[in-house]
Amino acid sequence: MSDVKITIIDREGEAHTIDAPTDMNMNLMEVIRSYELAPEGTIGICGGMAMCASCQCYMLNFEHMLPEMSIEEEDMLDQAFLVEDNSRLSCQIPITEGLDGLEVKIAPSSE
Repeated sequence: MSDVKITIIDREGEAHTIDAPTDMNMNLMEVIRSYELAPEGTIGICGGMAMCASCQCYMLNFEHMLPEMSIEEEDMLDQAFLVEDNSRLSCQIPITEGLDGLEVKIAPSSE
């Protein structure tokens, strides 16, 4: 079992450094949900299909290490609120060993 350390800043501004497994085929949204870092029903509403942008995060580092953005992710972010240049959908970021030390901030809820 191999874990990476990821720092996630929640919507209240509190930083959480967590261990994320690289051997469970999880994405960043699933990790955020498993650690309950966002209120139930406010993140990953579409189940990780890049169809709602509720899991939008701001990548504070490692942007160059992330997988290329898919057309579906780009389209969803084009329709989302509070999008920044470093915005990504966390459901589209698989947890890999290369993300050790990643820092992200969960975007404010659009509600």
